[in-house]
Amino acid sequence: MIFPIFFTFFFLLSSSHASVQDFCVADLTAPEGPAGYSCKKPAKVTVDDFVFSGLGIAGNTTNIIKAAVTPAFAAQFPGVNGLGISLARLDLAVDGVIPFHTHPGASEVLIVVEGTICAGFVSSANTVYLQTLEKGDSMVFPQGLLHFQVNGGDTPALAFVSFSSPSPGLQILDFALFKNDLPTPLIAQTTFLDVAQIKKLKGVLGGTN
Repeated sequence: MIFPIFFTFFFLLSSSHASVQDFCVADLTAPEGPAGYSCKKPAKVTVDDFVFSGLGIAGNTTNIIKAAVTPAFAAQFPGVNGLGISLARLDLAVDGVIPFHTHPGASEVLIVVEGTICAGFVSSANTVYLQTLEKGDSMVFPQGLLHFQVNGGDTPALAFVSFSSPSPGLQILDFALFKNDLPTPLIAQTTFLDVAQIKKLKGVLGGTN
């Protein structure tokens, strides 16, 4: 009986002297590791590390997907490093689309600010969760699941998203298949797509082989 009491007292005593950091502003001069960026020395931290103004600027949607994502991750917004949060702005021109993609490191919440966005994700059981979102609507996308967003109206759409990680990661399915040197016959074998169509998509997205 004495030992558990002693152990509890020792634990509380040692915890009271534990070092507690208020924040870990990303040191962008060091490489990012599995646990995030190293912490900038407190003496070098300024208020600018905790402020990001890029989300107020519309992204350039004159591209093949007619969409733009402006990230506010640890690499752009050092103050979120270590806090388990980050943000991004999503601009979708008419007919704009964010193709099927995943965020391996985070769940995502989207809120529509302007326009109409058709959004959805596919569960690991291949169940589709699809909804047309209007201004003020929100939708959550669980970590690691394939999801997409499409402009569902006839005016530009704007949304803001938040993530449960300062570095959520990103893998776009179309780019993973067609924007690299993965052999066309192998893609055809694993996706059941026509070889001619695969070569066409590789040509559009910059893939080879």
